[in-house]
Amino acid sequence: MKVIYKTILGILSLGMLYACSDYLENTPSSVLEESELINAENIDGFVTAAYAALGNDHYDTPFSLWPYGNVRSDDAYKGGSGTNDIQVFHFFEVSNNIRTDFGELDALWYNSYIAISRVNKAINALNQLEESEYPIKDARLSEMYFLRGHFYFMLKEVFKYIPYITEDVPVEQYGTISNRDLSNDELWEAIAQDFVKATVNLPEHQDQIGRATKAAAFSYLAKVRLYQAYEQDENNNVVNINDQRLQQVIAATDRVLGKYALESDFGFNFLAGSYENGPEAVFSIQFSNDDNTLHGRLNYSDVLSTPQGLGCCDFHKPSQNLVNAFKTDGEGLPMLEDFNNTDMDYSNLDAYTVDPRLYHTVAIPGLPFKYNESYIYKEDWNRSPSTYGFYASLKENVSPDCDCFVNIDPFYGNSKNRIQIRYADVLLMRAEALIELGRQKEALPLINQIRERAGQSTTLIDGYATNTNVALYEDGVNCNWTQNFARKALRFERRLEFAMEGSRFFDLVRWGVAEEVLNTYYDEEKDKRIYYAEAHFDANAEEYCPIPLAQINFSRNVYQQNVGY
Repeated sequence: MKVIYKTILGILSLGMLYACSDYLENTPSSVLEESELINAENIDGFVTAAYAALGNDHYDTPFSLWPYGNVRSDDAYKGGSGTNDIQVFHFFEVSNNIRTDFGELDALWYNSYIAISRVNKAINALNQLEESEYPIKDARLSEMYFLRGHFYFMLKEVFKYIPYITEDVPVEQYGTISNRDLSNDELWEAIAQDFVKATVNLPEHQDQIGRATKAAAFSYLAKVRLYQAYEQDENNNVVNINDQRLQQVIAATDRVLGKYALESDFGFNFLAGSYENGPEAVFSIQFSNDDNTLHGRLNYSDVLSTPQGLGCCDFHKPSQNLVNAFKTDGEGLPMLEDFNNTDMDYSNLDAYTVDPRLYHTVAIPGLPFKYNESYIYKEDWNRSPSTYGFYASLKENVSPDCDCFVNIDPFYGNSKNRIQIRYADVLLMRAEALIELGRQKEALPLINQIRERAGQSTTLIDGYATNTNVALYEDGVNCNWTQNFARKALRFERRLEFAMEGSRFFDLVRWGVAEEVLNTYYDEEKDKRIYYAEAHFDANAEEYCPIPLAQINFSRNVYQQNVGY
């Protein structure tokens, strides 16, 4: 089932008409005032408009955050026709020439606050109704707090310091709220409180798929508390890990355990049709096609990821470093320290043993694309192989013969849902908190749940993936499960599990290791990708994007620029 968003924005956005004549100053009889729409019959239009904002992005301002969470990390190359193709994303890939006047950053900021304004408008409208008029008022308010928390979380991990604006602030006053009114921790707390309020009246289950649930709110709350636990100074250095916040992560995940389950096969999370909204999908962005609109409600975030051999445009390509990370040692464990000593050769895969998640994450020449043997992924499907190599991203893509694959010339989009929070993330967030609290033995079975599922994820690749080998961690047998080792294992597991899903760079920043990891990565990549020759990550600046100059100007310098820019 898909949620097909039918917004009433056309009505909501009818503004006041200013002109000299008395005639134009009168409200036409065919126009409804917004106050006339605030009733039990129409109120869900405000709520639906807020949900619709989840997909109101664009390929160069994607809410999936692939340029900022993946390309900016060691997981992905930008791709496209070359380094000048959406050059802003190239600058982020090599951590060079990052400027405050990038239009893509301004659009991401703007679109996010448009979404927040829709949520605030819905909250205001809901608060004008009595529960006797609209019995599900409190549940709908909780959904709106959830959505507001979602958009603020996205802005916070990209920009760090943002203006936090509630329903009490008129849209025309958004530029008067400083992005430094709240400290870093106070901003996290404000976002956390939106999710706390969401947990109060959200139901355990929603009849309409796509609406937020109580477990989704607790999952997001756990994520906020985990980020909040890694306390940063004004220069973005991690200076403390707060035990109280880690305990809050455990308390929040307590409320989710058992409510969802891991898919039996990792790859099922990234298939369209009956696999969508499955047992692991805690919260998903819903998309649709064939819904009586021109192209449907497609995932415009990821249209550029389609390989050139299937249409356009071959962006968002897995790095060789990421591919190497899926290698396993003779016992089936990840090669935590030396995975990148040699490059995996895709023409001789049987020379290695690998984690099966490789084949669900990376399209490899000579193998079926998205498990479809009618479409063998080929080297000539790549647009700029001399620059970006021969791999393509799989998770956000679909099989070309899926009815969800839509020609939106010159691009090809799809209507497959994008999972925003998976149950696997809940388990690994809990494991991370336990490890940092010195309770690593309690984290071991959680990480092993993820690894056990990974090892079993061969249903879709059984015909061609003959070199898979995944073992569980066994303390005192194949590892010494100290806190330090457990931390390394957890961080590596997160990379393998969530590769190309938009979180890698933000994980590195949270842990305070972005400079170390990325500059090591750049040094090792220079011989493979010549455009990395001048790549260098500058600590105490590039952990976050600059506040867009256009927004600082819009606020008349009420907004303050981030450190280092």
